[in-house]
Amino acid sequence: MVAVIQRVTESSVKIEGEVKGEIGLGLTILLGIEEADNQEDIEWLSRKITNMRIFNDDEGVMNKSVQDVEGDILLISQFTLHASTKKGNRPSYIKAAKPDVAIPLYEQFIKQVEADLGKSVQTGEFGADMKVSLVNDGPVTIIIDTKDKK
Repeated sequence: MVAVIQRVTESSVKIEGEVKGEIGLGLTILLGIEEADNQEDIEWLSRKITNMRIFNDDEGVMNKSVQDVEGDILLISQFTLHASTKKGNRPSYIKAAKPDVAIPLYEQFIKQVEADLGKSVQTGEFGADMKVSLVNDGPVTIIIDTKDKK
C-alpha cells in the first residue's frame, strides 16, 4: 500500500458535484492498493497514520498525532499512486490491484483506521471520478509505502 498523507485545515471530495466527504482539521489520505497487499499492511499503515506526530504542540513543534488533536480523516482510493513511469510517456498501472482485490482491502482499511482512530472517517467512492479540494497545512505531505517498512 502506498499512502500520501496531507495535514489539512479542511478537505472535501465531490462526486458528480455532490460533496461525498468533508473534514476540518485532520488528514487527507490518498491510498493506492497493489495485488501484494494484505492484512499486515492494513494494520501497520493504519497504526502508523493514526499515531504519526505531525501536528504542532503548544511550542509549534510537530509532536501531536491526529488523535491528539481530535482531528478527522478523509480517505480516498487512488490507483494512480502505483503508476510506473519507467518506459515511455504513458504511465502503466499494472501494479495497482484490480477492483476484486482492491475494494475489499480498501473497505478493510477504512474499518481499521476507524478502529485505530476511535471514530468514523470520511471517504470518497472507490472507482469514481472524484474532485478533491484541500488546504494543506504547513504544507505537510508525507508518503508511506508499506513495502518499505524496514
